[in-house]
Amino acid sequence: MALSWRPAALIALGIIPALIFAQWHVVVVWVAAVVVLTIVDAILAASPRALEVTRTLPTQVKLGEVAQGEFVVSNRGRRTARGLLHDAWGPSAGVVTPVQRLVVRAGDATRVPCVLQPTRRGDRVAAHVTVRLFGPMRLGARQLSLLAPSTVKVLPEFRSSKHLPSRLALLREIDGGSAVQIRGQGTEFDSLRPYVEGDDVRSIDWRATARSREVTVRTWRPERDRRVIIVVDTSRTSAPQVAGETRLDAYIEAALLLGALASHAGDRVEVLAHDRSSRAHVSAHAGSKVLHELAVALSGVQPVLVESDWDVVAAKVRERVWQRSLVVVLSNADITTPENGFVTAISTLAAQHTVVVASVSDPETTAMSTDVSDSAAVFGAAAAQATLLARRAALGVLERSQAITVDSLPNDLAPRVADTYLMLKATGRL
Repeated sequence: MALSWRPAALIALGIIPALIFAQWHVVVVWVAAVVVLTIVDAILAASPRALEVTRTLPTQVKLGEVAQGEFVVSNRGRRTARGLLHDAWGPSAGVVTPVQRLVVRAGDATRVPCVLQPTRRGDRVAAHVTVRLFGPMRLGARQLSLLAPSTVKVLPEFRSSKHLPSRLALLREIDGGSAVQIRGQGTEFDSLRPYVEGDDVRSIDWRATARSREVTVRTWRPERDRRVIIVVDTSRTSAPQVAGETRLDAYIEAALLLGALASHAGDRVEVLAHDRSSRAHVSAHAGSKVLHELAVALSGVQPVLVESDWDVVAAKVRERVWQRSLVVVLSNADITTPENGFVTAISTLAAQHTVVVASVSDPETTAMSTDVSDSAAVFGAAAAQATLLARRAALGVLERSQAITVDSLPNDLAPRVADTYLMLKATGRL
């Protein structure tokens, strides 16, 4: 049984006769009458056990978008059900209207909208809805939680999709779609054409020249069906928030943009989210579903407050690829601490593969390093400068290990990683 605000209001009104008659038994009679009326009203309410609730919602929705669904409430009882329906989602599900009015005639059914606007990635789960049905006087009510299970997978927002068209245009140029062929290590032969001034003389095909009696050069295009391994660090260093989002969110944006770009290039994409254990793994061949597979796999990945085991990560990469591939490591691991094994793991991988290490820089640290407005700010600027210098020195260690480093703001990380991939394609290093 549940109560509305009306019994309390009626009891408060009892102050008036109590003041008029100045008798304590008047108050007792008044309160007893309100209690009896409330109980009778609750008895006259429709039984919530006679209701049947089913919920329909899309199984997946992108973060920031609205999921439109509905409840279908059927009344198998003999009384009209009047009351409230409470949608029992967690706060991050972003229920637009958690409590809604409900009126269902006996033997009839009605539809009630269910609208979600989630605020976090991952699976949003609801098992029950709570129904509160009032009596004719709306004093007392019957309340029951009914089973209406539903799960909505909230996919990453993928704001970096706005950078995809321009990078695909560059990819088509590199791949020969705009008649731009290149020569370099790791490229495939494309065709023969007459020599023009400015061509690399090393591209001259002397046998074809002898047959055609004019100087002929070979054109090349980047190899397809290469392997791109993306390692997403989910350890404690991915948890801090930078510019309103966690570093892990920036990693996921970069992984999605690079995965979409590489799949359009005909490369095979593999993503490994790892700290001390594997949190997500997806291996996708080139095709239109690659981006969706990556988004689904990474939707539920959250930062874990442990250190990453980089020796295990390097071993897993070596298990999955044997030919030279592109390995992109998205991490802000503490390079200045040799004990975590990060530099050793990167050096080992760089000896066999092309390795890119991408990390998120903090705009607040950069701003603090230039703030000398007062004496307190000077000390902060000195500390920020020391942090930035240590970071640059650590990145230099990685570059001396033959790794390519990308250090960028959260919103710029994804396009910078994509540009690095295109640069490797254009120079024949992939």
